[in-house]
Amino acid sequence: MTLSQLTNLEPRRICLIKPSALGDVVQTMPLLPVLRERFPSASLTWVIAEQFADLLRKHPKLDRVIEFRRPGSLSSWRGLLRELRDARFDLVFDLQGLFRTGVMTLATGAPLRIGLETAREGSSLTCTHLLPDTGRQVPAHLRYWRVAESLGKGDLHRELPALTDEQDRSWVEERLGGDRGPLLAIHSGARWATKRWPLESFAVVAARAVRAYGFSPVILGSAAERPRACQLEHLLKRFAPAARLRNLAGQTTLPQLAAILKRADVMLTNDSGPMHLAAALGTSVVGLFTCTSAVRSGPPGDRHELISTDVACAASYRKRCPHRGRAHMACLEELTAERVWRAFVRLIDRRGTPRRGTPPRETGRTSSSHREAG
Repeated sequence: MTLSQLTNLEPRRICLIKPSALGDVVQTMPLLPVLRERFPSASLTWVIAEQFADLLRKHPKLDRVIEFRRPGSLSSWRGLLRELRDARFDLVFDLQGLFRTGVMTLATGAPLRIGLETAREGSSLTCTHLLPDTGRQVPAHLRYWRVAESLGKGDLHRELPALTDEQDRSWVEERLGGDRGPLLAIHSGARWATKRWPLESFAVVAARAVRAYGFSPVILGSAAERPRACQLEHLLKRFAPAARLRNLAGQTTLPQLAAILKRADVMLTNDSGPMHLAAALGTSVVGLFTCTSAVRSGPPGDRHELISTDVACAASYRKRCPHRGRAHMACLEELTAERVWRAFVRLIDRRGTPRRGTPPRETGRTSSSHREAG
C-alpha cells in the first residue's frame, strides 16, 4: 500500500485493536484526534483490555469501546469475535501484533487490515498491509505515529485529551490534604523484575528531594504492587521522617492516577505504563532504564531525564536476568542513586522549581534529549 492510497480512503467504520499494555495504550491515544480529523464522519472503535477501558470511556473522539477480557472463557472469546464480525468494519489497525490480536483482526473481515512490522506470532498474516518503517528499532511512540503520517496528518500536534473529571480531581485533592507544595510522584513497580530499580535507591533519591526542594512524595502503583509500595513507604519514613508522605498504591482508578500525575511536578519511575501516562500529561519524568532502551521505549520530548544503565546487556529486553553470581541483576547496582540524583538536579534546574537548601550542581553525560547512558 502506498501513502497516497491510504490518504484517499473514506471508511465509515474504523477499529483500533490495541488491548495493552498501559504505556502502549497511552502512546496510541494521540491517534484518535488524527483519525477523527481525517475521517470526521466515521465511527471509531477501540478494542482494549478491560483493566484499561476506563482511560477511554470519556474520550471525546471515540464512539465505542470493546473490552477484551483476559483470561476469559471460551464463550466470551467467541462473543468478542462475533461482535467484531458483526461491526462490519471497513478499516482495522492491529497495533498490538500478537496471535490473539491477529485472530481479532481476521475476525473483523475488514477489507483493509493494517499492522506494523513488529507483528509476530503469525499476526502479520492476518493483515492486508504493514506500515513501512515500523520495525523494532524504531521508537515505540514513532511506530504508532506512522499511522498519522500514512494518513497525511503527521504534522498534527500529539494531543491527549482530559482523562479525568471534576470528581477525580476532587478525590485527589482530598487525598493530598490541600498540600500546594511541589509534589513528587514515585512509581517503583514494574511487571518485569529486570525493570525494578532497588527500593533503597528510590528512597535515597526521594529523601534528598524532600530535603533539598521540599517535595511531598506520593507513592503510586497497582494493587499487586502495594506490598512493594509499603516497603518503600517504610524506608522513606526512616530516611526522611519529616516528609509529607502519602502512599496511594492500589487505591486509585486509572483516571484518578491520571489526575495525580497531572498534579505532580516530577515523577521518579521505572520504565512503566505510569511513566508514559505522566509524560503524556505534561509532567516531567526522571525515568530509569535497565533492561530496556530509553531511546526505543522512553517518552518523547525534552522535558525529561531518562537514565540508562551501562552494563554489557543493557537494553536487552529480558524479563529475567540471564546471569548468575556477581553479574546477576548487575544493571540495578550499576545504575546508582547518585547518578539518578544528578539527573534529578539537572531536571529541577531546567524547570526552575524553588529550592530548599543548595544541592550539589554536578554534571553527567547526557544527550541533547536528556537521555543519559553511562
